[in-house]
Amino acid sequence: VEVGQRSFVLAEIPGLIDGAHLGRGLGHDFLRHIVRTKILIHLIDGSSASPLENMIRVNAELSLFDSALAQKPQLIVVNKIDLPQVQARLAEIKDAFNSAGTIPLFVSAATGEGVAGLMAETMEVLQSVTVEGGISEKIPMKVFRPQPKGVSPRVYKEGDTFVVMAPELERIVARTDVTGPGVHWQLKRQLARLGVSRALERAGVKPGDRVRCGNLEWDW
Repeated sequence: VEVGQRSFVLAEIPGLIDGAHLGRGLGHDFLRHIVRTKILIHLIDGSSASPLENMIRVNAELSLFDSALAQKPQLIVVNKIDLPQVQARLAEIKDAFNSAGTIPLFVSAATGEGVAGLMAETMEVLQSVTVEGGISEKIPMKVFRPQPKGVSPRVYKEGDTFVVMAPELERIVARTDVTGPGVHWQLKRQLARLGVSRALERAGVKPGDRVRCGNLEWDW
C-alpha cells in the first residue's frame, strides 16, 4: 500500500472463529501470520449485532494463542458505514467503543469513504512503532504483491478427477491443516468466495466426484 512517498505491506487475515487458538478452522495458520505483523487492524462489520463484542472475542483468541499479540498496537475500524442501518447506529457504536477506551475509525469498503484516512493513520502508527522499536529501515524486506483482481479459476479433468487451477486457493490449502475441526466448512466458504464452486459446477462436477487443488484432494 502506497501512502505518499512511503509504502507498507498489508496482510489480510480472514475472520477467526471461536477456538481459533486451539487450531479450529484455519486458526493456527492465520494466527502464525499475525505474530509476524507490527500492528493489527481490526476490520469490524458495522451491521453486526455488537461490533464491540466482536472485537473483544477476536482479541481474546489472539491473547490465548500468544499473549504478546495483545501488546501490539491496534487500529479499530468499523466497516459498512454506507448502509443506512449502520449510519443510524454510528453514535451508539462510537460510544460503545469509547466506553471501552477505544476510538474507532469508520470506513466503507464499498464506496471507499474513510479508506484514505485509514491508510494514512496506519502509516503514522507504523512509523511510530519503527522508531520506538529501533528497527532500521535499511533492512531488506521481501514484498508480496497481491494477485491481480479478476483472475478467474480454471478447471479441467484429469481422468476422473476435476483439477482446479486457482493460485489464491492453492496458497490457502498449502498452509492448511486439513485434518483440523471446522476446516471443511471454512474451505467451502473459500471455494464460494473465490468463484471455484461456480467454475466446478460449470465444468460438470457432481456430488461424489473427486476434486483436487494443489496438494489437497476431496470429494465434492
